[in-house]
Amino acid sequence: MPDSLMYQQENFVVLETDQAEQLLTANELLEKLELVLQTMTEQELPIDLQRFDSVSAQAQYLIDTSCELDVGLGKYLQWYAIRLEK
Repeated sequence: MPDSLMYQQENFVVLETDQAEQLLTANELLEKLELVLQTMTEQELPIDLQRFDSVSAQAQYLIDTSCELDVGLGKYLQWYAIRLEK
């Protein structure tokens, strides 16, 4: 049986075009994705996100199912769950 710690997503490393690597909490990543999604038109949104009524639901779906969002030609936005050691 897999260890439940494997599926905890509390911290993320975020990679973005022309930006330094960022370490974000799950809430911070959710806010970041919401801001990015608000700037996108419905035609720019991936088809699987168009079924959601709210930007918050879209952002949470991305966190739960993906690790990147197409933000335009030659640009990228990627996130990966990490575990911080104390």
